[in-house]
Amino acid sequence: MSWFFEYLLFFAETVTVVVAILALLIFILSQRKKSHGAVGHLVVKDLNEIYTEMRDEMQLSSMDPLAVKRFYKDLKKQKKLEKKAAKIADKQKLTEKTPSSSTTDANSDQDNRSQSDKSHSIQSNKDRPKLFLLSFDGSMDAHEVEDLREEITAILSVIKPEDEVAIKLESPGGVVHGYGLAASQLVRFRTRNINLTALVDKVAASGGYMMACTASKIIAAPFAIVGSIGVVAQIPNFHRLLKKHDIDVELQTAGAYKRTLTMFGENTSEGRDKFKQELEETHHLFKDFVKAYRENVDIDQVATGEHWFATQAKGMNLVDEIGTSDDFILAHLESHKIISVKYVRRQKLTDKIAKNVVQGVERLFFRQNGLS
Repeated sequence: MSWFFEYLLFFAETVTVVVAILALLIFILSQRKKSHGAVGHLVVKDLNEIYTEMRDEMQLSSMDPLAVKRFYKDLKKQKKLEKKAAKIADKQKLTEKTPSSSTTDANSDQDNRSQSDKSHSIQSNKDRPKLFLLSFDGSMDAHEVEDLREEITAILSVIKPEDEVAIKLESPGGVVHGYGLAASQLVRFRTRNINLTALVDKVAASGGYMMACTASKIIAAPFAIVGSIGVVAQIPNFHRLLKKHDIDVELQTAGAYKRTLTMFGENTSEGRDKFKQELEETHHLFKDFVKAYRENVDIDQVATGEHWFATQAKGMNLVDEIGTSDDFILAHLESHKIISVKYVRRQKLTDKIAKNVVQGVERLFFRQNGLS
Protein backbone atom coordinates (compact mmCIF):
# COMPACT_ATOMS: atom_id res chain seq x y z
CA MET A 1 0.00 0.00 0.00
CA SER A 2 2.98 2.31 0.41
CA TRP A 3 3.20 2.80 -3.33
CA PHE A 4 -0.43 3.94 -3.36
CA PHE A 5 0.20 6.64 -0.76
CA GLU A 6 3.32 7.71 -2.61
CA TYR A 7 1.26 7.98 -5.80
CA LEU A 8 -1.39 10.09 -4.02
CA LEU A 9 1.34 12.36 -2.66
CA PHE A 10 2.89 12.72 -6.12
CA PHE A 11 -0.54 13.42 -7.63
CA ALA A 12 -1.30 16.09 -5.01
CA GLU A 13 2.05 17.80 -5.63
CA THR A 14 1.48 17.73 -9.39
CA VAL A 15 -2.01 19.21 -9.05
CA THR A 16 -0.66 21.93 -6.74
CA VAL A 17 2.03 22.92 -9.24
CA VAL A 18 -0.45 22.97 -12.16
CA VAL A 19 -2.96 25.07 -10.20
CA ALA A 20 -0.20 27.52 -9.20
CA ILE A 21 0.93 27.88 -12.81
CA LEU A 22 -2.64 28.42 -14.01
CA ALA A 23 -3.25 31.01 -11.30
CA LEU A 24 -0.07 32.84 -12.32
CA LEU A 25 -1.10 32.81 -15.99
CA ILE A 26 -4.58 34.10 -15.15
CA PHE A 27 -3.07 36.91 -13.06
CA ILE A 28 -0.67 37.92 -15.83
CA LEU A 29 -3.45 37.91 -18.43
CA SER A 30 -5.75 39.99 -16.21
CA GLN A 31 -3.01 42.55 -15.58
CA ARG A 32 -2.26 42.75 -19.29
CA LYS A 33 -5.94 43.27 -20.01
CA LYS A 34 -6.11 46.05 -17.44
CA SER A 35 -3.04 47.74 -18.88
CA HIS A 36 -4.79 48.03 -22.26
CA GLY A 37 -7.88 49.61 -20.68
CA ALA A 38 -8.54 53.20 -19.72
CA VAL A 39 -6.00 54.75 -17.34
CA GLY A 40 -8.75 56.41 -15.33
CA HIS A 41 -12.32 57.62 -15.19
CA LEU A 42 -14.37 60.61 -14.07
CA VAL A 43 -16.29 60.53 -10.79
CA VAL A 44 -19.11 63.07 -10.82
CA LYS A 45 -21.15 63.72 -7.66
CA ASP A 46 -24.20 65.90 -7.05
CA LEU A 47 -23.29 67.67 -3.82
CA ASN A 48 -26.80 69.14 -3.45
CA GLU A 49 -28.16 65.64 -2.95
CA ILE A 50 -25.41 64.74 -0.50
CA TYR A 51 -25.94 67.86 1.62
CA THR A 52 -29.74 67.45 1.44
CA GLU A 53 -29.43 63.92 2.78
CA MET A 54 -27.19 65.18 5.59
CA ARG A 55 -29.72 67.89 6.46
CA ASP A 56 -32.62 65.43 6.41
CA GLU A 57 -30.75 63.03 8.70
CA MET A 58 -30.13 65.82 11.20
CA GLN A 59 -33.80 66.84 11.11
CA LEU A 60 -35.05 63.27 11.49
CA SER A 61 -32.80 62.65 14.50
CA SER A 62 -34.77 65.21 16.57
CA MET A 63 -38.31 64.30 15.39
CA ASP A 64 -40.92 62.16 17.10
CA PRO A 65 -42.40 59.19 15.15
CA LEU A 66 -45.48 61.17 14.02
CA ALA A 67 -43.31 64.01 12.68
CA VAL A 68 -41.07 61.50 10.88
CA LYS A 69 -44.13 60.01 9.17
CA ARG A 70 -45.30 63.47 8.14
CA PHE A 71 -41.79 64.28 6.86
CA TYR A 72 -41.71 61.29 4.53
CA LYS A 73 -45.22 62.10 3.34
CA ASP A 74 -44.18 65.64 2.44
CA LEU A 75 -41.03 64.32 0.79
CA LYS A 76 -43.06 61.95 -1.37
CA LYS A 77 -45.35 64.82 -2.34
CA GLN A 78 -42.35 66.99 -3.19
CA LYS A 79 -40.87 64.35 -5.47
CA LYS A 80 -44.24 63.97 -7.21
CA LEU A 81 -44.36 67.73 -7.82
CA GLU A 82 -40.82 67.70 -9.16
CA LYS A 83 -41.69 64.93 -11.60
CA LYS A 84 -44.81 66.80 -12.74
CA ALA A 85 -42.85 70.02 -13.12
CA ALA A 86 -40.30 68.26 -15.30
CA LYS A 87 -43.07 66.95 -17.58
CA ILE A 88 -44.60 70.42 -17.91
CA ALA A 89 -41.21 71.91 -18.73
CA ASP A 90 -40.60 69.28 -21.41
CA LYS A 91 -44.07 69.89 -22.85
CA GLN A 92 -43.50 73.65 -23.03
CA LYS A 93 -40.17 73.17 -24.78
CA LEU A 94 -41.82 70.84 -27.30
CA THR A 95 -44.60 73.38 -27.92
CA GLU A 96 -42.07 76.16 -28.53
CA LYS A 97 -40.19 74.04 -31.06
CA THR A 98 -43.38 72.82 -32.85
CA PRO A 99 -45.85 75.70 -33.45
CA SER A 100 -49.44 74.51 -34.00
CA SER A 101 -51.56 75.75 -36.94
CA SER A 102 -54.85 75.03 -35.13
CA THR A 103 -56.51 77.25 -32.56
CA THR A 104 -55.28 76.41 -29.06
CA ASP A 105 -57.70 75.86 -26.25
CA ALA A 106 -57.64 78.87 -23.93
CA ASN A 107 -58.66 76.91 -20.85
CA SER A 108 -55.94 74.34 -21.50
CA ASP A 109 -53.30 77.05 -21.88
CA GLN A 110 -54.49 78.72 -18.70
CA ASP A 111 -54.33 75.42 -16.83
CA ASN A 112 -50.80 74.74 -18.11
CA ARG A 113 -49.69 78.21 -17.07
CA SER A 114 -51.22 77.68 -13.64
CA GLN A 115 -49.40 74.37 -13.22
CA SER A 116 -46.22 76.00 -14.49
CA ASP A 117 -46.49 78.83 -11.94
CA LYS A 118 -47.05 76.36 -9.09
CA SER A 119 -43.94 74.45 -10.03
CA HIS A 120 -41.82 77.48 -10.96
CA SER A 121 -39.56 77.15 -7.94
CA ILE A 122 -39.02 73.46 -8.66
CA GLN A 123 -38.20 74.17 -12.29
CA SER A 124 -35.81 76.91 -11.30
CA ASN A 125 -34.03 74.45 -9.01
CA LYS A 126 -33.67 72.05 -11.90
CA ASP A 127 -32.51 74.68 -14.38
CA ARG A 128 -30.39 76.78 -12.02
CA PRO A 129 -26.75 77.40 -12.96
CA LYS A 130 -24.11 74.83 -12.10
CA LEU A 131 -21.09 75.23 -9.89
CA PHE A 132 -18.40 72.72 -10.80
CA LEU A 133 -16.11 71.91 -7.87
CA LEU A 134 -12.52 70.72 -8.37
CA SER A 135 -9.87 69.70 -5.84
CA PHE A 136 -6.10 69.95 -6.26
CA ASP A 137 -3.79 68.57 -3.56
CA GLY A 138 -0.43 69.30 -5.12
CA SER A 139 2.87 67.52 -4.55
CA MET A 140 6.41 68.75 -5.19
CA ASP A 141 6.47 67.67 -8.84
CA ALA A 142 2.82 68.69 -9.49
CA HIS A 143 2.09 65.41 -11.26
CA GLU A 144 -1.57 65.91 -10.23
CA VAL A 145 -1.85 68.30 -13.18
CA GLU A 146 -2.39 65.25 -15.41
CA ASP A 147 -5.69 64.59 -13.63
CA LEU A 148 -6.56 68.29 -13.47
CA ARG A 149 -6.30 68.71 -17.24
CA GLU A 150 -8.74 65.80 -17.73
CA GLU A 151 -11.22 67.34 -15.28
CA ILE A 152 -11.02 70.79 -16.86
CA THR A 153 -11.41 69.42 -20.38
CA ALA A 154 -14.50 67.48 -19.27
CA ILE A 155 -16.05 70.58 -17.67
CA LEU A 156 -15.33 72.80 -20.65
CA SER A 157 -17.15 70.34 -22.89
CA VAL A 158 -20.47 70.96 -21.08
CA ILE A 159 -20.20 74.28 -19.24
CA LYS A 160 -22.56 77.16 -20.05
CA PRO A 161 -21.92 80.92 -19.76
CA GLU A 162 -23.99 81.20 -16.55
CA ASP A 163 -22.11 78.36 -14.82
CA GLU A 164 -19.17 78.79 -12.43
CA VAL A 165 -16.12 76.81 -11.29
CA ALA A 166 -14.44 76.60 -7.89
CA ILE A 167 -11.23 74.76 -7.01
CA LYS A 168 -10.11 73.69 -3.54
CA LEU A 169 -6.35 74.27 -3.55
CA GLU A 170 -3.74 72.83 -1.25
CA SER A 171 -0.08 73.02 -2.17
CA PRO A 172 3.18 74.44 -0.77
CA GLY A 173 4.54 74.68 -4.33
CA GLY A 174 7.20 72.76 -6.20
CA VAL A 175 8.88 72.59 -9.59
CA VAL A 176 8.37 75.59 -11.87
CA HIS A 177 7.35 73.76 -15.03
CA GLY A 178 4.85 71.54 -13.19
CA TYR A 179 3.02 74.37 -11.45
CA GLY A 180 3.34 76.58 -14.51
CA LEU A 181 1.33 73.98 -16.44
CA ALA A 182 -1.19 73.63 -13.60
CA ALA A 183 -1.75 77.40 -13.55
CA SER A 184 -2.07 77.41 -17.35
CA GLN A 185 -4.80 74.78 -17.09
CA LEU A 186 -6.82 77.08 -14.81
CA VAL A 187 -6.27 79.99 -17.19
CA ARG A 188 -8.38 78.02 -19.69
CA PHE A 189 -11.42 79.11 -17.65
CA ARG A 190 -10.38 82.78 -17.58
CA THR A 191 -9.82 82.93 -21.34
CA ARG A 192 -13.43 81.71 -21.80
CA ASN A 193 -14.81 84.31 -19.34
CA ILE A 194 -15.87 81.62 -16.87
CA ASN A 195 -15.96 82.73 -13.24
CA LEU A 196 -13.35 80.81 -11.24
CA THR A 197 -13.00 80.89 -7.44
CA ALA A 198 -9.96 79.54 -5.60
CA LEU A 199 -10.63 78.10 -2.12
CA VAL A 200 -7.64 77.77 0.21
CA ASP A 201 -8.22 76.03 3.54
CA LYS A 202 -4.59 75.26 4.49
CA VAL A 203 -1.86 76.40 2.12
CA ALA A 204 -1.39 77.81 -1.37
CA ALA A 205 2.20 79.02 -1.45
CA SER A 206 4.73 79.52 -4.24
CA GLY A 207 3.45 77.38 -7.14
CA GLY A 208 0.22 76.86 -5.22
CA TYR A 209 -0.33 80.62 -5.14
CA MET A 210 0.59 80.83 -8.82
CA MET A 211 -2.44 78.62 -9.43
CA ALA A 212 -4.67 80.53 -7.01
CA CYS A 213 -3.97 83.94 -8.53
CA THR A 214 -5.53 82.86 -11.85
CA ALA A 215 -8.95 82.83 -10.16
CA SER A 216 -11.41 85.70 -10.29
CA LYS A 217 -11.62 85.50 -6.50
CA ILE A 218 -9.47 83.91 -3.79
CA ILE A 219 -11.17 82.86 -0.55
CA ALA A 220 -8.88 81.60 2.22
CA ALA A 221 -9.37 80.34 5.77
CA PRO A 222 -7.98 82.68 8.47
CA PHE A 223 -4.82 80.65 9.15
CA ALA A 224 -4.27 79.45 5.60
CA ILE A 225 -0.74 80.16 4.32
CA VAL A 226 -0.42 82.08 1.05
CA GLY A 227 2.28 83.97 -0.83
CA SER A 228 5.89 82.79 -0.99
CA ILE A 229 6.31 84.47 -4.37
CA GLY A 230 9.93 83.56 -4.88
CA VAL A 231 12.25 80.97 -6.40
CA VAL A 232 14.66 78.71 -4.57
CA ALA A 233 17.20 76.09 -5.63
CA GLN A 234 19.89 74.23 -3.73
CA ILE A 235 22.46 71.76 -4.99
CA PRO A 236 24.85 69.76 -2.79
CA ASN A 237 28.45 69.65 -3.99
CA PHE A 238 30.78 66.74 -3.21
CA HIS A 239 33.84 68.01 -5.09
CA ARG A 240 36.08 68.54 -2.06
CA LEU A 241 35.16 65.15 -0.62
CA LEU A 242 35.97 63.42 -3.91
CA LYS A 243 39.20 65.39 -4.29
CA LYS A 244 40.25 64.34 -0.79
CA HIS A 245 39.98 60.71 -1.88
CA ASP A 246 41.68 61.32 -5.23
CA ILE A 247 38.48 60.78 -7.22
CA ASP A 248 38.10 62.77 -10.42
CA VAL A 249 34.77 63.54 -12.09
CA GLU A 250 34.95 64.56 -15.72
CA LEU A 251 32.06 66.46 -17.29
CA GLN A 252 31.96 67.26 -20.99
CA THR A 253 29.48 69.80 -22.39
CA ALA A 254 28.75 71.47 -25.71
CA GLY A 255 27.63 75.00 -24.96
CA ALA A 256 29.09 77.40 -22.43
CA TYR A 257 26.15 77.14 -20.04
CA LYS A 258 24.90 73.60 -20.65
CA ARG A 259 25.82 73.06 -16.99
CA THR A 260 26.21 75.93 -14.54
CA LEU A 261 26.44 74.22 -11.14
CA THR A 262 27.19 70.52 -10.66
CA MET A 263 27.08 68.09 -7.74
CA PHE A 264 30.47 66.46 -8.31
CA GLY A 265 32.60 68.88 -10.30
CA GLU A 266 34.27 72.09 -9.19
CA ASN A 267 31.84 74.99 -9.48
CA THR A 268 33.10 78.29 -10.83
CA SER A 269 32.13 81.89 -10.10
CA GLU A 270 30.95 82.24 -13.67
CA GLY A 271 28.69 79.20 -13.25
CA ARG A 272 27.28 80.54 -10.00
CA ASP A 273 26.54 83.94 -11.56
CA LYS A 274 24.74 82.31 -14.48
CA PHE A 275 22.72 80.09 -12.14
CA LYS A 276 21.72 83.13 -10.08
CA GLN A 277 20.74 84.96 -13.26
CA GLU A 278 18.44 82.09 -14.25
CA LEU A 279 16.78 82.19 -10.83
CA GLU A 280 16.22 85.94 -11.15
CA GLU A 281 14.68 85.48 -14.61
CA THR A 282 12.33 82.82 -13.28
CA HIS A 283 11.38 85.08 -10.36
CA HIS A 284 10.68 87.93 -12.77
CA LEU A 285 8.34 85.70 -14.81
CA PHE A 286 6.59 84.63 -11.61
CA LYS A 287 6.06 88.25 -10.58
CA ASP A 288 4.71 89.20 -14.00
CA PHE A 289 2.30 86.26 -13.91
CA VAL A 290 0.90 87.23 -10.51
CA LYS A 291 0.63 90.90 -11.51
CA ALA A 292 -1.30 90.00 -14.67
CA TYR A 293 -4.09 88.39 -12.63
CA ARG A 294 -3.86 90.39 -9.38
CA GLU A 295 -3.57 93.92 -10.67
CA ASN A 296 -4.28 95.51 -7.28
CA VAL A 297 -1.27 93.82 -5.67
CA ASP A 298 1.91 95.78 -4.91
CA ILE A 299 4.14 93.13 -6.47
CA ASP A 300 7.41 94.56 -5.13
CA GLN A 301 6.00 94.38 -1.60
CA VAL A 302 4.78 90.79 -1.77
CA ALA A 303 7.32 89.15 -4.12
CA THR A 304 9.99 88.78 -1.45
CA GLY A 305 9.58 85.03 -1.01
CA GLU A 306 7.75 85.57 2.30
CA HIS A 307 4.51 83.81 3.21
CA TRP A 308 1.61 85.15 5.26
CA PHE A 309 -1.53 83.96 6.99
CA ALA A 310 -4.69 84.80 5.07
CA THR A 311 -5.79 87.46 7.57
CA GLN A 312 -2.51 89.28 6.91
CA ALA A 313 -2.54 88.57 3.18
CA LYS A 314 -5.99 90.13 2.76
CA GLY A 315 -4.57 93.54 3.60
CA MET A 316 -2.01 93.03 0.81
CA ASN A 317 -4.74 92.02 -1.67
CA LEU A 318 -3.28 88.54 -2.00
CA VAL A 319 -6.71 87.15 -1.07
CA ASP A 320 -10.17 88.65 -1.48
CA GLU A 321 -12.21 87.11 1.34
CA ILE A 322 -11.67 85.22 4.58
CA GLY A 323 -13.67 82.00 4.81
CA THR A 324 -13.61 78.24 4.44
CA SER A 325 -14.50 76.11 1.43
CA ASP A 326 -17.33 74.57 3.47
CA ASP A 327 -19.05 77.92 3.97
CA PHE A 328 -18.59 78.73 0.29
CA ILE A 329 -20.34 75.50 -0.71
CA LEU A 330 -23.19 76.00 1.78
CA ALA A 331 -23.73 79.56 0.52
CA HIS A 332 -24.27 78.25 -3.04
CA LEU A 333 -26.51 75.25 -2.27
CA GLU A 334 -29.74 77.18 -2.87
CA SER A 335 -28.62 79.13 -5.91
CA HIS A 336 -26.53 76.55 -7.81
CA LYS A 337 -26.45 72.90 -8.68
CA ILE A 338 -23.07 71.94 -7.24
CA ILE A 339 -21.23 69.17 -9.07
CA SER A 340 -17.98 67.66 -7.82
CA VAL A 341 -15.71 66.46 -10.63
CA LYS A 342 -12.75 64.17 -9.94
CA TYR A 343 -10.61 62.18 -12.36
CA VAL A 344 -9.59 58.94 -10.67
CA ARG A 345 -6.51 57.32 -12.15
CA ARG A 346 -5.83 53.63 -11.64
CA GLN A 347 -2.70 53.22 -9.53
CA LYS A 348 -0.29 50.34 -9.21
CA LEU A 349 0.83 49.21 -5.78
CA THR A 350 4.35 50.51 -6.41
CA ASP A 351 2.92 53.93 -7.35
CA LYS A 352 0.91 54.08 -4.13
CA ILE A 353 3.98 53.24 -2.04
CA ALA A 354 6.11 55.82 -3.87
CA LYS A 355 3.41 58.46 -3.41
CA ASN A 356 3.28 57.86 0.34
CA VAL A 357 7.07 58.12 0.58
CA VAL A 358 7.12 61.39 -1.38
CA GLN A 359 4.33 62.86 0.74
CA GLY A 360 6.22 61.94 3.89
CA VAL A 361 9.38 63.66 2.64
CA GLU A 362 7.39 66.75 1.64
CA ARG A 363 5.76 67.00 5.07
CA LEU A 364 9.19 66.75 6.70
CA PHE A 365 10.58 69.45 4.41
CA PHE A 366 7.55 71.64 5.07
CA ARG A 367 7.94 71.25 8.84
CA GLN A 368 11.66 72.01 8.82
CA ASN A 369 11.04 75.25 6.93
CA GLY A 370 8.75 76.55 9.65
CA LEU A 371 5.47 76.17 7.77
CA SER A 372 3.82 73.79 10.22
